[in-house]
Amino acid sequence: MLVTLQENLKKADEGNYAVGQFNCPTLEAARAAVEVAEELKAPIILAHAEVHDEIVPIEIIGPILVNLAKNASIPITVHLDHGTNISMVRKAIDIGFSSVMIDASIMSYEDNINTVKEVVDYAHRHNVSVEAELGVMTSSGIGGEDTGGNHLGELYTDPDIAKDFVEQTDIDALAAAFGTVHGIYVQEPNLDYDRLRKIHDNIQRPVVMHGGSGLSEEEYINAIDNGVRKINYYSYAAKAAGDAVKEYVNQNKNVFYHDVTIVALEALKKDYKKAISTFTLKEIS
Repeated sequence: MLVTLQENLKKADEGNYAVGQFNCPTLEAARAAVEVAEELKAPIILAHAEVHDEIVPIEIIGPILVNLAKNASIPITVHLDHGTNISMVRKAIDIGFSSVMIDASIMSYEDNINTVKEVVDYAHRHNVSVEAELGVMTSSGIGGEDTGGNHLGELYTDPDIAKDFVEQTDIDALAAAFGTVHGIYVQEPNLDYDRLRKIHDNIQRPVVMHGGSGLSEEEYINAIDNGVRKINYYSYAAKAAGDAVKEYVNQNKNVFYHDVTIVALEALKKDYKKAISTFTLKEIS
């Protein structure tokens, strides 16, 4: 069933768990997430990242994600990830997305607030939830590297500023920087749980963890226990699928494209099952 982010995360807050967000630049990614979620009877979030529009336009993948959510037996939010402009946000809402992220974090604080308020006004009138970001992933060479090989760091979110930001914008969830980075880690992350707890206590809204793949089970549980209610999970699952395809190609003389998609699907399902079990069911392997 299609639900808003606010609905999905309200239950997560009450149950002290996190809902996994899975970006879907391919049909296999979407199918894998839904099939595993239904097997585990766990809520999830299917997302289209604006940066993936060059892989598959939102006009194509968006209706597919909405349809999958509506026909699923478990609660699914369809979310726009890292929307950077209001026209893309409006497009997602018009397609039927139940949640959008407006990422104006590179703007000045005042411009970030004004941009987010405009999106919140439009989205809430259409019963669509809004996530925004405070604290920016930067190219400072600290922490990790993205899938393009660019080094990443972070500017941590200030708990007091977060409180003011949420009060002024009335967002439904806040993406906060407390030590994670997008992409593949090149050194161990150092998560600031005290900061995370203060942010959650101050804003009284769900906290979103970006760069959520690649952490240990203990780090996931600690983050959840300190207020994280949504975990964005992509890079390590995509790499696992890529590694599985690479192995299959190396081991087979004749390779057909349709076989490769099944290999990727099964690898994603295996990875997603472990993630959802940890985030939502809080089962430790």
